[in-house]
Amino acid sequence: MIDRTDPAGAIAAAAKRCSNWGRWGAEDVRGTMNFLTDTKRVEAARLIRRGVSFSLAQSFDMDGPQKGWRRRTNPVHTMLDTGTDAAAGIQGFPHGIGGADDVIAMPLQCSTQWDGLGHIFDHGYAWNGRLAAETVTSLGDRVTGIETVADVIAGRGVLLDVGRAFGTDGELPDGFAITTSHLTATIDRQGPSSAVGPGDIVLVRTGQLARTRREGWGDYAGGPAPGLSFTTADWLHTSEIAAIATDTWGFEVRPNEFDDAFQPLHQVAIPHIGLFLGEMWDPDALAADCAADGVYDFWLTAAPLPITGAVGSPINPIAVK
Repeated sequence: MIDRTDPAGAIAAAAKRCSNWGRWGAEDVRGTMNFLTDTKRVEAARLIRRGVSFSLAQSFDMDGPQKGWRRRTNPVHTMLDTGTDAAAGIQGFPHGIGGADDVIAMPLQCSTQWDGLGHIFDHGYAWNGRLAAETVTSLGDRVTGIETVADVIAGRGVLLDVGRAFGTDGELPDGFAITTSHLTATIDRQGPSSAVGPGDIVLVRTGQLARTRREGWGDYAGGPAPGLSFTTADWLHTSEIAAIATDTWGFEVRPNEFDDAFQPLHQVAIPHIGLFLGEMWDPDALAADCAADGVYDFWLTAAPLPITGAVGSPINPIAVK
């Protein structure tokens, strides 16, 4: 049960119960990615049966969901050289060769992305008990920057389609708090291929993204949403998963479950569990395929861009079944 009036107490208690500080040594920078071993990747590669692949990324364009909260805007894509320039002969290249170049400007967390371990702090502390002020500065995250996991986020993916299991027409309503019971019941309903274990990358589908496709973005970015309950912190810890992602903007249920709190599950999961969180993933085509063939695990590669010192990164996750 949650005492809505005591977020500070609940966060402190969960942080103590679920702490992985020191588990992989004082110098660790990879947190729960340590569960995703070479052996786990070899096992996961055997999940490719049909060779069909799915991109789990939303689009990166001006038509995205961002409204400017905390200076998060949609990507701005600009052409530097075009076919028009080539046809006009103004590019300065010899013998008729022409080309096109472009540039993009965007916050690193404006569309499908990972939250890195330097993204969230708790009372001035970052992952593994480091001082936040000494970990992430104006120079970036010089300790746990997203580049530290650029080579390891590939392994067994598992889809938990909670929207299909508990929603209406595959969609959970905004404010629906997904509890551990919902997760385990979804696993039971989907069958053995959705059993979750150490090193897995879990994808929770709520159906909110499907609703935005039909109704427009609305308050998708920062507004009410279905998502994980704060009470799942212990499951996230004891399951020893490597990472978890959702099809929503903020991963956890919104509004949050306390009277006065902002993203309390983030406050436990990232700095204390050392867990990588993915947001704004697009699982819908994959989910339809999983429902059709009854297989909910797959090979998944979701490498971040190795942006030195970044606390998050855009990604194009690819699931292969």
